[in-house]
Amino acid sequence: MADFRLDAEIRTEFGKGSARRTRRAGRVPAVIYGHGQDVVHLSLPAREFAAALRNGGSNVLLTVVLDGKEQLALTKAVQRDPLTRVHEHVDLVIVRRGEKVTVDVPVLTVGETTADVLVSIELNTVSIEALATAIPESIEVDVTGRAAGDGVTAGALTLPEGSTLITDPDALVVNLMAAPTAEALEAELEQAEAEAGIEREESDEAAEGTGQGDVVPEPQDQGSGESMDSAEKSADNG
Repeated sequence: MADFRLDAEIRTEFGKGSARRTRRAGRVPAVIYGHGQDVVHLSLPAREFAAALRNGGSNVLLTVVLDGKEQLALTKAVQRDPLTRVHEHVDLVIVRRGEKVTVDVPVLTVGETTADVLVSIELNTVSIEALATAIPESIEVDVTGRAAGDGVTAGALTLPEGSTLITDPDALVVNLMAAPTAEALEAELEQAEAEAGIEREESDEAAEGTGQGDVVPEPQDQGSGESMDSAEKSADNG
């Protein structure tokens, strides 16, 4: 597991206004703590920190350089703006090489199933205990060739060497189900609409077949366009 080097700076001002100024300067407000050390308020370069998360995952190992001293740390919590996705604050926990830590690791599925099988990830993450320097970015589950009705429990996952599963081994992580047919989906939609009190509009074909008896027939061709009264008078005169 590669670690990412970040040059940190001490923060001496606090509060929302100070945090906004820090972010405008291209840095992320953060704190670092652990191993009996006092909490230290610092800032990290925003672009480099975002790249570390993007390339190393949520459990990325960081080498934080502060006043010329290096400190290994893991991201404990990351706050992001829900709209702009800007990192607003970061909590870092100090770790040591050779130390084991408990982390939540994302679960990813690889491979492809047949079209009639639907893959459902029941647990997005599983908890494991691993070396701080050997935390996997994700745990993969190969679904190739699996049939509907199969399931993968946490105990069946392949963990990195030296790691220990913390999540309940019997917990269902990936479930493979029969994909619903178009008819089943339509029936489910109709039932949901009925329960919600939604009435469907009639189709064009149904609309055409409704009220046909009320259609007024077009008038027949009168030829010369003379009215019936004029025709009767002509007949009398003849």
